[in-house]
Amino acid sequence: MSRYPFEIEAIVVLPDHLHTLWKLPEGDKDFSRRWMVIKRKFSSGLPCGSVNASKARKREKGIWQRRFWEHYIRDEEDWRRHVDYIHFNPVKHGYVSEPQDWPYSSYPQAVRKGWYETDVLREEDFKDMDFE
Repeated sequence: MSRYPFEIEAIVVLPDHLHTLWKLPEGDKDFSRRWMVIKRKFSSGLPCGSVNASKARKREKGIWQRRFWEHYIRDEEDWRRHVDYIHFNPVKHGYVSEPQDWPYSSYPQAVRKGWYETDVLREEDFKDMDFE
């Protein structure tokens, strides 16, 4: 990925989807290329399973959806809302009762960076947040 550098500022991996917030180099907006490389490298290590004809023609293994949704962060408040959304997502989907209980998240790193005042974040901290 050295040809397509980026920093992961926040990430959460759930059983059927993931959310991530990336910081790309100044002036670079090529999210698609990065996702393509990530998907290809990840999938290359998996055994071939049965896939439909469309996926077979495109040499897809069927674990990734074809598209993704990108959002350009407008300001610090927008960045904060997205970081919070990512870290609270396992609670939203009912996997855990508190974000710090989900092991596949950047939440502990965010606490260490001082992005949260405590390592205990509860649902009531997000009760007024619109997650849609």
